Amino acid sequence: MKLSPDMRAAIDDARAQSHTTRRATVPALEEMLYEPTFVLDHGFVRCIDYMGDDAAVVQAARVSYGRGTKKSLQDRGLIRYLMRHRHTTPFEMCELKLHVKLPIFVARQWIRHRTANVNEYSARYSILDNEFYLPTHDQLAVQSQNNKQGRGEVLSGDDAERVLELLKRDAMQSYDTYTSLMEDHGLARELARMDLPVNFYTQWYWKVDLHNLMHFLSLRMHPHAQYEIRVYGDAIADYVKAWCPHTWEAFDDYRLNGAFLSKASIGVVKKLIAGEQVEQKGSGLSPREWRELMGVIEG
Repeated sequence: MKLSPDMRAAIDDARAQSHTTRRATVPALEEMLYEPTFVLDHGFVRCIDYMGDDAAVVQAARVSYGRGTKKSLQDRGLIRYLMRHRHTTPFEMCELKLHVKLPIFVARQWIRHRTANVNEYSARYSILDNEFYLPTHDQLAVQSQNNKQGRGEVLSGDDAERVLELLKRDAMQSYDTYTSLMEDHGLARELARMDLPVNFYTQWYWKVDLHNLMHFLSLRMHPHAQYEIRVYGDAIADYVKAWCPHTWEAFDDYRLNGAFLSKASIGVVKKLIAGEQVEQKGSGLSPREWRELMGVIEG
């Protein structure tokens, strides 16, 4: 994907600026500022600004007045303790601001995370670009038979080509109608936009604190999340890794790749460790809970 000359120039100008500050900065994230990470066919994520770092989390937890009062190893240990015991408030002291370009249907999923500040491109005031999302062949799949919100087998051959043809045809026709409504009939932009499908791209600035960002990532990076939002989660994760490496390490360990066990599940694990034979029936777990627990134990 290529950026427009105007956007490329704006990014280069922003990256050329330098400011002296007394606040905490993170060199690894500074190197990434403003540059887009391209996502899907026309989308991107850019880090525009940030506040705080791992030390800010530690400082908030200790309610201290300065930085560097403890060794890095102790800071790491405290962050892991906070993550492990779900002491979330210190993570709210850090914030990240992103510029995101994404399909409208992805934005409607994303906006369900209400604990952020959002300002979206307005099609009441401006005309949307003729850019719409088309899945790659490996993402064209039929409805799953056992997952109401998931995908099943991937389409192939003529079926896949026909689906892409229909999606592209309808999007192009909708955009032609959209522009005609405004140019030929003088219809207001706020009305003309209703004819566009949800695979067209929108943009927004999204600012969120680190605690709520990790909640977003824990859901949207999950293998069961829809592919089109999962790839945005993966892109954002790269910024968090550079920004707060100790926090990311703990998050990855305890949340992304950890497991929360219920009282009944812990009882089953204890019996298994003791060498007892345990079956789902009589374990106190539903069949689904049992499968999930066995998935954790067996990997």
